[in-house]
Order: sequence, then structure tokens, then C-alpha cells
Amino acid sequence: MYIVSCCSTVDYSAEYLASRGIRCLSFHYELDGVPYLDDFGTSISFSDFYEAMRNGAETRTSQINISEYYDFFKGILTEGFDILHIAFSSGLSGSINSAQNAATMLSEEFPERTIRIVDSVNASAGHGILADMAADYRDQGLTLDDAAERLEADRMKIQAWFFTSTLKYFICGGRISKAAGLIGETLGICPLLTINSEGKLVPMEKIRTKKKVMLAAVEKLAELAENGTDFSGPCHICHSDCLEDAKTVISLIEARFPNLVGKIQLHEVGTIIGSHTGPGTVGIFFVGKEKA
Repeated sequence: MYIVSCCSTVDYSAEYLASRGIRCLSFHYELDGVPYLDDFGTSISFSDFYEAMRNGAETRTSQINISEYYDFFKGILTEGFDILHIAFSSGLSGSINSAQNAATMLSEEFPERTIRIVDSVNASAGHGILADMAADYRDQGLTLDDAAERLEADRMKIQAWFFTSTLKYFICGGRISKAAGLIGETLGICPLLTINSEGKLVPMEKIRTKKKVMLAAVEKLAELAENGTDFSGPCHICHSDCLEDAKTVISLIEARFPNLVGKIQLHEVGTIIGSHTGPGTVGIFFVGKEKA
């Protein structure tokens, strides 16, 4: 028997993870120098968090350290379970290295137990989709090793496409230069970004106006989803305190994909991803064609 676990960067709710029997370990962040746990909006609601960012609050994130992974994994091993851990993208954080080091340390204490760590090479609900797949494989009776091998292939098919209505927070985070950002803001540029096969967030297109970037994001779904416009899911939408934009994207998707009507899952972007994107970002996540 094995336990499926993940990092809080899946941007699923704690209730949903519990319902799937997925255990979760939280990242950390600071808001104007005050430390918090990324606890699914319990300490600070997502709306209050993003409002603070709009009002100029500074955010800083910190990864899960070796000691935290060690304690988390040891607790599960002590219960008599092996572990299949779905980690936050190595292209966005070094946290997976801490997880792997903790697993190596514990292998000496628990030689009869197994810890397998799978790099999701994804973030937010893309990370979540892979954790969901892991729970599916566990429930179907796959061995830990078989499930891990399938997941390492599956992760290359998880598509993630983001757009933002403001470049402010990408400028603050150094992902876009100040000069390019100011020009982009003046021209009303809303970049379309993706997470590549290395798990890194990369800009793909510079699109003027939010309406056009929404249409472009939906077009990526049509282009890359399994079965094209006959695609039936899973499809997830995440937003950072811009619910109306997310609802508009859902309407656009449902108009193109009749099999998705009423099936699209909506989530809020949590404090770790949100610390870097800021408010005003929407992401579309789905299983599609394999990344190059």
C-alpha cells in the first residue's frame, strides 16, 4: 500500500485533496515581511491576499526545506505506507531537491519502505491533474513503480496556458524588464504564457487586449487537446482574484467544446503561484498533445 502526496502548489482545495486521499505539504510565503503557511487561504483569504498585493504589499515565497519533507515523509512511513510524491516543477523551484534528499535519508532508516518522487514539471492545476492521476492509478490497483512510470509519461501531456491582464507583477518579479513592461502596459499587451517540457514558465505570444488573449488561450485548447473540439476533459480553470475573467473563459470554452459544458473545474490560484503572477491571471489546464 502507498500514499499519494503532493505540494500545496496544486491549487486544489484542501477538501478536494482529502476526498481523494491525497496528503499535502505546504510551501511558505511572506506578506510585507510577515511569514505565513500556504494553507489554502485559511490564514489569509485569497481575496485579502490579492487585495494586499494591489495595495502594494510585497510578497516573497520560500520552498519546503529538507527537515519539513523528512518529518512529513517519516510520519507516513511510520504508519506502514510507501509514498508516491508528486512534486512542484523543478523548473520553478528547487524544492524537489529537498524532497529527494529527505527520501535518501529516510531510506536508511526505513529500508523496507519506498519513496518515489515524480517531478510534475507543472504548476497550479497542471500539478494537480498529475496528483489526481496518481490517485486514480492507486485506486485502480497499480503498483507504486508502475504508477510512477505512467506519471512520468503523462506529465508531458499536461498543457498549461496562462494570460494576465497586467504586467505589473511580472515586472516586479523580474520576469519582464521594466522597459519592456512599460511599453507592454502602454500598448495594452496581455501575454500568453505556457509551461514548457522543462517545467518552466515561458511567454509565447504578445497579444493586445484581454479579449483577444482569452480567445487565443481557448484556441490553444482547440489546437492541443485530445480529440480536438470533441475533447471531454479534464479541464481546469484557475484565476487569481479575477473571477469574471475566469467565467468569461469558461463560457468561451463551452461554446467551442460541447462535451465540456458543466464539467470545467474552477479553482483559485494560491498564494505561492499568486505571489509571482499577482492578481488578474487566468490559466487553462488540460490533458493534450505531448510537449515537444
